Amino acid sequence: MRAILHLDMDAFYASVEQRDDPKLRGKPVIVGGHPTRGVVLAASYEARPFGVKSALPMSQAIRLAPHAIVVSPRPHAYADASEAVFKIFEQVTPLIEPLSLDEAFLDVTGSVTLFGAPAKIAADLRARILKEVELPVSAGIAEVKYVAKVASDFAKPNGQREVLPGTAREFLAPLPVSRLWGVGPRTEETLRVLGLKTIGDLGKRDRAWLEQKLGPGGIHLWELSQGIDDRPVVPDREAKSIGAQDTFEEDLLGQDALLPHLHSQALRVGRRMRRAGVKARVVQLSVKYSDFTALTRRITLEQPTDDGQALYREAIALLAKVDLRRKIRLTGVSAQDFSGGSDQLGLFAPAGPSKSDKLNAALDKIASKFGGGVIVPADLKDSAPDDERDEFRRQMGARRGDVKEEPEQPGARPAGTRRSDR
Repeated sequence: MRAILHLDMDAFYASVEQRDDPKLRGKPVIVGGHPTRGVVLAASYEARPFGVKSALPMSQAIRLAPHAIVVSPRPHAYADASEAVFKIFEQVTPLIEPLSLDEAFLDVTGSVTLFGAPAKIAADLRARILKEVELPVSAGIAEVKYVAKVASDFAKPNGQREVLPGTAREFLAPLPVSRLWGVGPRTEETLRVLGLKTIGDLGKRDRAWLEQKLGPGGIHLWELSQGIDDRPVVPDREAKSIGAQDTFEEDLLGQDALLPHLHSQALRVGRRMRRAGVKARVVQLSVKYSDFTALTRRITLEQPTDDGQALYREAIALLAKVDLRRKIRLTGVSAQDFSGGSDQLGLFAPAGPSKSDKLNAALDKIASKFGGGVIVPADLKDSAPDDERDEFRRQMGARRGDVKEEPEQPGARPAGTRRSDR
């Protein structure tokens, strides 16, 4: 019998801000970006009664809660808090599946003999995080991942909920079908037409009938309604891409206006690849026009690289394949198809690190000690030295350590992923 915990920090970014600035405690706080083009990254629980929530446009959030205190995001503070929390997790079990900076599944099946019952483990973890990191966290406890996730939602804020073995079906039955993973608005409407409003309604139906009406997905939904979810907790799943992107404060037109942004993005990606010890064979350029239509262009390299300047050269070549007569609101550069940091040398390749490798190593050392904005190319001298802003933005909905680019085609997130702040 498995014991799965789902631990989820409460209003994470806003809670960090309230922790670090006592004047913000007990007040409605919005962590967000540009007031007209940005979105809400986090809202404290004091701001939520006014309708403010994550991913809401900042302009709308300010209208809903004009008295709220707006705070600019501090990615490094959130990353530091996340690292402290995950170190506490690691003292209980190595089976940790991060979903984002502030959320993870833990398989504690093998930990109960050392640390006690699953509910005690969850309570002890929450107490340690509150004492050592000074942040609240909610927990769900169940036999399977899906039920643990739903349970933690019920426990918010700053609580825990255990679904005892054999009671998952009863726990899920009164909930709306929208709480099932994989049920979006369209599927919810289909289920409503079929007379299935709650998870219990769906669970009472015959599997074959559901498959006939909904296809193979009907079986999956039926299994979830019974609390059946055999997916294991998968620790340290590798990222499939490393990317950097920026939404501009004003739409840009023409190559000259875009190149500094591509340069900055390519350098940021290169630094992060070197930190991860990987090189990439594929470079991708993402562009979103002012009318929100998006496109991607990519190229496969002859040799993998972790050099930001090499990525920038490829991004320039890819930009030549884009219609630059239209205004652009966003660009992104990403690296994909990773290999290890050391590669087999060609027959006539020079032994030892190249000049670019030596230069990058020196620049990385300086950046780690003094910050990424100390030494920059001349075309970036007026840019903000925030080399991890893109990573922070995507970590709202990406796994911790997973910096996958936006999908090329719209679609549902994988089961179990979401925006990180609740």
